[in-house]
Amino acid sequence: MPERAEEKEVKCVVLIKFRKKPTKEVIAQNVKWLETGEKEGVKNLSLYWTLGRYDAVAIVEAPNEKAVMKQLMRMSDNISTETLVAIPAEEARKLAE
Repeated sequence: MPERAEEKEVKCVVLIKFRKKPTKEVIAQNVKWLETGEKEGVKNLSLYWTLGRYDAVAIVEAPNEKAVMKQLMRMSDNISTETLVAIPAEEARKLAE
């Protein structure tokens, strides 16, 4: 997908499953990786630990999908993810016009 100058940053919903038990050490390592991602432009807008099929859900914003992928690949020893690119409903409705 070619990048165009008029496009804004991409927002993603990231569904997370823990691969390792979330010990203090594993959590500290994940936080360090999140901080590295922030420096590379991947902003974590919100993060929730959840009950059910997934262990956590994150909402992130990044310059592009590649930045999100790089961040998640960095963390892949500790978590597995399913990532959904999110488009605001208002913008999606305009596509239907």
